[in-house]
Amino acid sequence: MTDSKRRKGLVAASALLGGVLVLTACSGSDDKASGGDTSTQAQADEAAAKKSSQADITITPKDGSSNASINNSAAVTVSKGTLTGVTMTTADGKAVSGALSADKKSWKPSAQLERSTTYKVAAEAKDSAGLVAHENASFTTVSPANSFIGSFTPEDGSTVGVGMPVSINFDKQITNKAAVQKGITVSTTSGQEVACHWFSTQRMDCRPEDYWKENSTVTLKLALDGVEGASGVYGVQQKTVTFHIGRNQVSYVDAKTKEMKVTQDGKTVKTIPISAGSPENKTYQGVMVMSEKFKETRMNGATVGFTDSDGKGEYDIKDVPHAIRLTSSGTFLHGNYWGAKSIFGAVNTSHGCVGLSDTKGANDTSTPAYWMYSHSIVGDVVVISNTGDKTVAPDNGLNGWNMNWAAWKAGSAV
Repeated sequence: MTDSKRRKGLVAASALLGGVLVLTACSGSDDKASGGDTSTQAQADEAAAKKSSQADITITPKDGSSNASINNSAAVTVSKGTLTGVTMTTADGKAVSGALSADKKSWKPSAQLERSTTYKVAAEAKDSAGLVAHENASFTTVSPANSFIGSFTPEDGSTVGVGMPVSINFDKQITNKAAVQKGITVSTTSGQEVACHWFSTQRMDCRPEDYWKENSTVTLKLALDGVEGASGVYGVQQKTVTFHIGRNQVSYVDAKTKEMKVTQDGKTVKTIPISAGSPENKTYQGVMVMSEKFKETRMNGATVGFTDSDGKGEYDIKDVPHAIRLTSSGTFLHGNYWGAKSIFGAVNTSHGCVGLSDTKGANDTSTPAYWMYSHSIVGDVVVISNTGDKTVAPDNGLNGWNMNWAAWKAGSAV
């Protein structure tokens, strides 16, 4: 081989070798050789993380929630930090007061929220390094159209007679009765079994088999918050009610003898002459519970179907004294000042009520009606017999005692 050819071969080999070296360098894993440095990026990420607060804020209900509960549903909590500020306002800017826990880990509104209202919450917290975190949310509480409330009797803290049932009237029709009833409990210190009975889709009463034990305490708990009573309709109540049972007073009205015997703890304490419903307008029979008391009230026959040919009431007395309601349809035990004193204990003359001798003005303390009124409390029992009329319907007033225990329990949804 000539020297010129040998030189050309070496040049070619050098060029080929140079190509291999270049390819090796491009496909290699040496970051420094490629110009990359992951440790620098990691250090940058770590530095950024150190500047971000570790405090983790949670707001309930979730942002955008609708049909939120009005009871104890709103809250702000934080982990890995402490709350430094929480504001809650309605959509129109009205502030909602709240309370921060002692450890500054949680915050809650001080009062029940309003229905069908949009609330906005802004929260701020700091972690142990003093770095600040923020969180915001907005939610809307359940509307009246999508919620139900139960109006109940008796009132919290009241003292009532032994016949007083727990009666709950709902403002919406309840189709899921079992779910609602499971959210309602009634218990008594006497240990009596209490059962509930649905009279309709909007009324449920609860009572023991026999009258409440005198001097016992009854507790009603409504845990209805979030309970679906009907499709898309939710409960909003979370409440505990207690009431006291007073002495055992039961009065017995006999329309035949025209007398009423008032008993306390089984002993007769007073016998009062009465005038019950006339043969044309008989008084209901059965067990009735006093549901309201009025020192004076108006009684107009037109409101209960007693009208003259001109459409006006057969009677309209604007100052009936010492009136005690026994049925929702208008049966009362009341004072009568317009009738002759001789009718009491002798003749049944009323339009269905039970009348007692009284004086106009309701201030004469010597009258039988005054005595009865002043010795009675809501929930006392009046048993009426020998009137010749039918037994009062159990749902006409608070008169479920006219239903036997088996039938009563059969009306339970659970």
